[in-house]
Amino acid sequence: MYRLETGATQPAAQTMITVTRLDERVLVVNAEMIKMIEARPDTTLTLINGDTLIVREPVEEVVRRAIDYARQIRGFSVI
Repeated sequence: MYRLETGATQPAAQTMITVTRLDERVLVVNAEMIKMIEARPDTTLTLINGDTLIVREPVEEVVRRAIDYARQIRGFSVI
């Protein structure tokens, strides 16, 4: 997981997914490290190493970003 700093370039965001913590810090997360996404009611990401992240985006948006990421790296397109 990488934290975007002001002025940082965005190539990592194109190969991973960007999410926003509740305190508005932007994080870039490797979508393949996400084990589970829950609404508790805040969206909580559980990573395969057991770490959890609480983010502002709704579950559906995180899922959409993870699917888009997977399509991008595997070369799938939507018709």
